Amino acid sequence: MATGNSTRLRFGYACGSLVTGTFTTLPGLLLLPYLTDTLGVSAALAGAVILIPKAWAVLLAPFAGRTSDRTYRRRGSRRTYVLGGGLSATAAFATMLSGVADGTAGMVWTGLGFLLTATAFAFFQAAYAALPADIAHTPHDRIRLVSGRVAGIAVAALAVGSAGPAVVEAGGGGIDGHRWAGLFGAVVIAAGTLGVHLGTARPSRTTAPGPGHPPPAIDRTPAPRRFEALRDNPSFAALLRTTTVQVVATGCLLAAGPYFAEHILHDPGMTAVLVAAFVVPNLLVTPLWTRVGARHGQRTSLVAASALFGGGCLLLAATPALPPFWAPAVLLLVGTGHAGQLLFLYAMLAETTAADTARTGRSRAGILSGLFSGGEALGVAAGPFLFALVLQLFGYTSSDTGESAHQTATAEWGVLAGMTLLPALVTVAGLFLLRGYRTAAPAPRAHRELGEVAQPRL
Repeated sequence: MATGNSTRLRFGYACGSLVTGTFTTLPGLLLLPYLTDTLGVSAALAGAVILIPKAWAVLLAPFAGRTSDRTYRRRGSRRTYVLGGGLSATAAFATMLSGVADGTAGMVWTGLGFLLTATAFAFFQAAYAALPADIAHTPHDRIRLVSGRVAGIAVAALAVGSAGPAVVEAGGGGIDGHRWAGLFGAVVIAAGTLGVHLGTARPSRTTAPGPGHPPPAIDRTPAPRRFEALRDNPSFAALLRTTTVQVVATGCLLAAGPYFAEHILHDPGMTAVLVAAFVVPNLLVTPLWTRVGARHGQRTSLVAASALFGGGCLLLAATPALPPFWAPAVLLLVGTGHAGQLLFLYAMLAETTAADTARTGRSRAGILSGLFSGGEALGVAAGPFLFALVLQLFGYTSSDTGESAHQTATAEWGVLAGMTLLPALVTVAGLFLLRGYRTAAPAPRAHRELGEVAQPRL
């Protein structure tokens, strides 16, 4: 039986994070400034263009997850959707930033491209997020898999977050530069898709239904009632609420980064440094957070990581009065908290999914993972949208020249508030929404014999 202890499996599964990291980081970093400072779209309208495709992805996610559940029941593998969704997202991502027009037409083209990308990504992510519950059968193995996923997200975010703005500049800036950045992101997504598809091939076959060990019955809930999985699984519902809201804070930081570098640090080149400072801790501290979680429990450790993240965001507010190195140094602290948040949210997803199967005897991993992925997608989009509303409220001036317009002191205060106070408040709100999360009861023997385990005490 394949387990999370397999180096090949862990590496293959982690490759999928290149897709997740690129889809989250590059649009989060580039789309809002592309719309406001290259296409001349108002900040509030630009935020809506980013939000709508992700809201659609939330509605699509349960369908995508249910479809992957059915495929798993028939073939013992979700890899069809990993491959098809990832390659479709590759083409759509390049289209999104292809820059066939400017102004309003360019905005519509970008929005449609983002809608297609979000649609394809929903099918990829629903299948990808469900894999740990299928191919790893103990809490230890599952957390080892998701720790590799967190590290993979860090690699992707570091690569595309640091290189993306540089590619825009090397390509001449404006529409032309963003076109090259779109192609760069598409290549990374394709590489991650092929990596996870090939790297998990053997485990997917070994977990196929066998005559001696039939899989859990597939969930037959009709399509209009897909969201009932939230009502009869309050722990997952609480986890979903918390994840969605906490990811909003990450979306705020990504969207605010270029504006913060331009108008607070007065050095656009600092964007790559800020992204690197935020992401590097994911590569370094995940093993430490893993030990913290094993000792203190996943829920308590998530609270600690969130406190570190939110407190660090507040410390960024002192940036205008301190030397330039202050912001990157504080973002190392914020990134350390973010690494813990990712690890424990993903680990708690794997545990609640496995516990749900053990409790009900039905395979709903795809539906639950699809809902979770939809919540992530909504949070990542809501962050830039909320930041854009703050910019609009404080009077930010858009530009269609490819260069940021001169901003008033009030607008600069809006950038600072959106980078510091907004994500801190959102993080605190997310923790309050976790109150409904409960440890699952032990699974019945009949369900444990299917290879699933009850959720451990947190």
